[in-house]
Amino acid sequence: MNKLFPENFLWGGATAANQCEGAWNEDGKGVSSADLMTGGTLTSPRTFTPNIKADAYYPSHEAIDHYHRYEEDIALFAEMGFKCYRMSIAWTRIFPNGELSVGGDLPNRAGLEHYRKVFECCKKHGIEPIVTLSHYEMPYHLMTAYNGWSDRRVIDFFVGYCETVFNEYKGLVKYYLTFNEINILATPFGGIMAGGILPQKDVKLDFAAMTKGEDDANTRFNALHHQFVASAKAVRIAHAVDPDIKVGCMVAAMVSYPLSPNPDDILLTQQSVRTGNYLCGDVMVRGAYPAFARRYFDEHGITIRWEDGDAETLKNGTVDFYTFSYYASGCISADPAQASAAGNMLFGVKNPYLPLSDWGWPIDAKGLRYFLNELYDRYQIPLMIVENGLGAEDTMEPGGGVHDPYRIAYLKAHVEAMREAIADGVDLIGYTPWGCIDIVSASTGEMKKRYGFIYVDKDNDGNGTLNRFRKDSFYWYKRCIESRGADL
Repeated sequence: MNKLFPENFLWGGATAANQCEGAWNEDGKGVSSADLMTGGTLTSPRTFTPNIKADAYYPSHEAIDHYHRYEEDIALFAEMGFKCYRMSIAWTRIFPNGELSVGGDLPNRAGLEHYRKVFECCKKHGIEPIVTLSHYEMPYHLMTAYNGWSDRRVIDFFVGYCETVFNEYKGLVKYYLTFNEINILATPFGGIMAGGILPQKDVKLDFAAMTKGEDDANTRFNALHHQFVASAKAVRIAHAVDPDIKVGCMVAAMVSYPLSPNPDDILLTQQSVRTGNYLCGDVMVRGAYPAFARRYFDEHGITIRWEDGDAETLKNGTVDFYTFSYYASGCISADPAQASAAGNMLFGVKNPYLPLSDWGWPIDAKGLRYFLNELYDRYQIPLMIVENGLGAEDTMEPGGGVHDPYRIAYLKAHVEAMREAIADGVDLIGYTPWGCIDIVSASTGEMKKRYGFIYVDKDNDGNGTLNRFRKDSFYWYKRCIESRGADL
């Protein structure tokens, strides 16, 4: 088998604005949902607070100060040999309150200019930006005035924001993703982060607890429908602005296996995979809700509020490529006596055949190959892995280096799985490991849960120099890219 990846394969890395930029209230930026999420040892577990509290620590307010240090960081990405950089635009830097006005109908020029400089810096280094338009940072005004995506009027605000961005960066940005991990809104813990649906009080972002709490599935799925419509409209506008622009969806891979060959386990797993992965994929790639959605909606008290033209909009606004995040897999059992794993929000019963990360996530590189094949068999469009990696607590050596063989082993196994999938016939066009530079964790607000090839000197409470240091994995990934995946 050919060990070389395609010559035009997009090797890179990924971040999100609210987890790396900082500068949360500079240059006209408005407040987002991420700016109201606490972190640090004094406020653990992470909490969404509707008002800024003087005694709380908010990780997004400074993050790793990428807003001011992007040139240094992108130069480090270029040193590794990045062909692309998946990043996000903070909606509130362009329209501070989310609506289409800043004292009129004009966007915030300082925000537009900032991202222009970032994209130009990428181009200078031969790096293709892959830009997520909405990545877990809903404008807070849209949460308080409209209850986020539950209100259909937000569609027009988002579409106007997208049109502004497409026109502003025509010729600078070729690849866009509309919503990060859009299928998270289909889960009971997705309301705040993915939908901007405002809680009635401070909410601890303990995903297991949120899953067991009160949940309005009808509100969530109508918010998701609004995102589908908004995404489809954005695709049409992007193609009209520049036919060379490619727009993709982004889904959190919920890879699940039956715990046993019991037909009940197999059937439950099939149902979970359908609603977890394929509902969103089918709408965004095929342009219509799948047949299985009808029964799911009936059984969960969900009534989608369709309006004239929605079906046609979805049909005519399908995406050009499919991207996803993949970290781990899980098992599903119909036996209520099976204890749930104490891992991440997406994983169920513990798989006895897989090791776990420091944060309790199963490590399953073969699951990536399996999922790539399943996706490509279903959709037959180009695929890209835009999040993948190992969160671990790294230790800085006295001389400034970081030895992270565990991360190298994880990534090596997943690159090998990608190579196998390509040999299987999958059209895989890119790979951007998550948190290519250490950033704030979305689910916990921690800094010690590190994914990066680049170490950032900062702790969970915001202390540190913010200086950057190359880890051993930095040099490993550089060799990987240089050799087109042959030298692992």
